[in-house]
Amino acid sequence: MVAVIFLFVSLFAVQTFVSSLTECPKCGNMDVPYPLSTDGNCGNPMYRIICNNGSLQFSSAADQKFLYKILSINPNEQKLVISPPHIEKNTCQSSDLSLGGFKIDENSPFNITSHNTVMLFNCSENILLSPLNCSSISQCIQYEERVIEGNGCRNKLCCTFLKDSSMTSHRIRLRIGGCTAYTSVINLKPGDIAVDAWSYGIQLQWLPPPADT
Repeated sequence: MVAVIFLFVSLFAVQTFVSSLTECPKCGNMDVPYPLSTDGNCGNPMYRIICNNGSLQFSSAADQKFLYKILSINPNEQKLVISPPHIEKNTCQSSDLSLGGFKIDENSPFNITSHNTVMLFNCSENILLSPLNCSSISQCIQYEERVIEGNGCRNKLCCTFLKDSSMTSHRIRLRIGGCTAYTSVINLKPGDIAVDAWSYGIQLQWLPPPADT
């Protein structure tokens, strides 16, 4: 009987220890669901995000020092939303232009979902050769006309595309001679012109850890 009780207590202690390593503590007022990890003692290290002064952030593969604020996390759908970088008003350049835009390591379990409509601004005429919507009635024109942050991009070529499987799911590319700024809107419908009601952000999805499959 004593041996059974000892075994039960031991298993309970092990289970408690393991569960304490499974999910990370809150960062500010945001939960950090498994497998996301804010340090080496919780979550899965492959799913590293950053807790910085009570704010959850996602780092770019191009530069671990450039951080994108995490706006929301949906553990049931294995998705999170990060804030796009700000656009410099006078130059129409995104703050991550020097990194070539947003890029995730291709070996990372994260990818950009197909629910993102990406709007590229201050584009070169060379972009017209690509399969993007650069028409005068595209939704990026509406953004330029109605959103203050886009004022510096007005009267410059902009293009829109829906992130899908035909394009890389790990980056939004910027470069001088291409396009120098961008934003992203989630679940944007073609006829949706209510710019103020758009849901801005870059939606990412993570694959489950191998042990969870």
